[in-house]
Amino acid sequence: MKTFFITGTDTGVGKTYTTLALGALLREAGLDAGVFKPVQSGVGDAEFLKDRLGLADNLREINPYCAKEPLSPHIAFPRAGIKLVPAKIIAAFDKVAARHEIMLVEGAGGLLVPLVKGYGMADLARDLGGRLVIVARLGLGTINHTLLTVREARRQGLTVAGIIFCDTTGGRKGIAEQTNPQAVQELADVPVLGTIPFLKQTDMARVARCCRGQIDLKVLLAEPPPDTARLLALDKQYVWHPFTQMQDWLADVPGKPLVIDRGAGSYLIDSDGKRYLDGSSSLWVTVHGHRHPVLDEALQRQADKIAHSTMLGLANRPAVELAAKLVGIAPQGLEKVFYSDNGSTSVEIALKMAYQYWQNTGQKKKTALVHLANSYHGDTLGSVSVGGIDLFHQVYRKLVFKTIELDMPDCYRAPAGKQYPDHAFEAVARFEELLKKKHAEIAALVVEPIVQGAAGMIMWPAGVLRCFEQLCRKYDVFLIADEVATGFGRTGTMFACEQEAVHPDFLCVAKGITGGYLPLAATLTTRRVFDGFLFSYQEMKTFFHGHTYTGNPLACAVAIANIDLFKQARVLEKLQPKIAFLSRRLECLKAYPCVGDIRQRGFMVGVELVVDRQKKTPFPWQERIGARVCEAARQYGVLLRPLGNVIVLMPPLSMTCAELATMVGAVEKAIDHVVGQTT
Repeated sequence: MKTFFITGTDTGVGKTYTTLALGALLREAGLDAGVFKPVQSGVGDAEFLKDRLGLADNLREINPYCAKEPLSPHIAFPRAGIKLVPAKIIAAFDKVAARHEIMLVEGAGGLLVPLVKGYGMADLARDLGGRLVIVARLGLGTINHTLLTVREARRQGLTVAGIIFCDTTGGRKGIAEQTNPQAVQELADVPVLGTIPFLKQTDMARVARCCRGQIDLKVLLAEPPPDTARLLALDKQYVWHPFTQMQDWLADVPGKPLVIDRGAGSYLIDSDGKRYLDGSSSLWVTVHGHRHPVLDEALQRQADKIAHSTMLGLANRPAVELAAKLVGIAPQGLEKVFYSDNGSTSVEIALKMAYQYWQNTGQKKKTALVHLANSYHGDTLGSVSVGGIDLFHQVYRKLVFKTIELDMPDCYRAPAGKQYPDHAFEAVARFEELLKKKHAEIAALVVEPIVQGAAGMIMWPAGVLRCFEQLCRKYDVFLIADEVATGFGRTGTMFACEQEAVHPDFLCVAKGITGGYLPLAATLTTRRVFDGFLFSYQEMKTFFHGHTYTGNPLACAVAIANIDLFKQARVLEKLQPKIAFLSRRLECLKAYPCVGDIRQRGFMVGVELVVDRQKKTPFPWQERIGARVCEAARQYGVLLRPLGNVIVLMPPLSMTCAELATMVGAVEKAIDHVVGQTT
């Protein structure tokens, strides 16, 4: 089924006549063309099209929203007491589209016409997945208006199938009317499909005769040349992918890999146009969904000003304003912000700051860094030094500096005789014993608070984090909270530390800081730490660290919009019932004997697959069970990424309950497909 979204350079340019003409020509060519008028205010275009094209579809299906006043939809519908819901428009469209080969969708006005706050015609066109047909008038002004519409369509990520001019007056054709179509085609680099003549009669047969030969249907219906094979060939020739065994990637396996072309809401869309729920938030970064209009607009506004300016010796507006906002939402006591560009570097900075603080202030022996077993803090050598996952880090052990590893249990596999949660608090007791002996040598403890993500979504029992903080305070050791994964709502609060009222000395954030738009990270710290670097220039106690793109204005501008959106859209408030729904929906997976454990904190979920539930025996690594289940989930429209035998679900916070149900349903079907039946 092909979809064409018919928009205009203005109102009154002839969108309805163009829709009628295209419908008549397509039907004359033997194609089953349906019509959809998502919103209608004032005039009876939907009734007109249904009658003239002889459509059997129900009028309310063709036109799900109708208001009497001829006003912009965002005004007309509230005045009529009608709540316009974009999701219902999409559902209505899907129902009608299922009956037809081709769908013609007539928009209201132009691309920037708002439907509801933060959602306009361009967003609807993108969500319906069609190509644009831009309708323009023939006379003066059309070059400017048409080129602006084409530019906006491209900015919004929409594909323009072509431009159609419409003669709505039947008047005399001057030089402008005769030359504008050719000028627009040359300047816009978009095909002009033709001109709809002035229609004196509007019955379908006469319209078809009148327009025959005037519109190039062949160009309109031509499919863009398939690009996936070319992209995959280039990828395999030139690209080295992260955390990927490239021998497997280079193998010619049907159905994979995918090339992602675009996104919309909770969905990723590949180069063949197939849609997949983004079950891992594009590696735990997407917060409000893809192509959110507020974040899009923030990025565009900043791009119109400046893309980058160094922070070495200069400041920039977005970085300054974002720092104030970050301090405003962070745990109390964090007052200073140091920018970088990814989670690894945010942790690296905290480690270096903690180390240098004690050197600057004369406590030279405090050099040791303590981290937890099964921890993951990134892939730079400093963050690898405090990492505890041998699979990722063992090969680099001779390159990194020595640290102190504190045994931190996976409570799912507590040793025989150990009880949950007491087993976890034994790690706290071991930390205190260490501090009693060596606190004068320890600079900092670095932790992933509450959820150890890369270790397989290991969840801490309540109180462990708070105990770690109390011990750090008692023995004057810095607490570094790595909230790269857990920050920005993932655990149900803005930061995981909030759940136990913990105030770390360093807070490391990245991933969700820009809502998944651009690379940005920040290391927040206290006034005490900051003051430990305030010395005369000659003493050379400056923090000698920085990155070229530190405080990038584009990234910071989007991050500001991201933080504002949390408040404006009441994201955390609306998240709570969805967390509860997800928890209930996950219960169905317990029917599978291979599901050993389901761990959840907010929108962070780990489903661990085992050979034997009673003995908690893991599947052999070489069987790739987790990877195979995630690959099977693609068949059911969901993209996931495992951690060994743990299936990770980390959806965008904006994902609806219906989408969450689809995601869990896909996991259920994939487990059944790969491993076996339920009990």
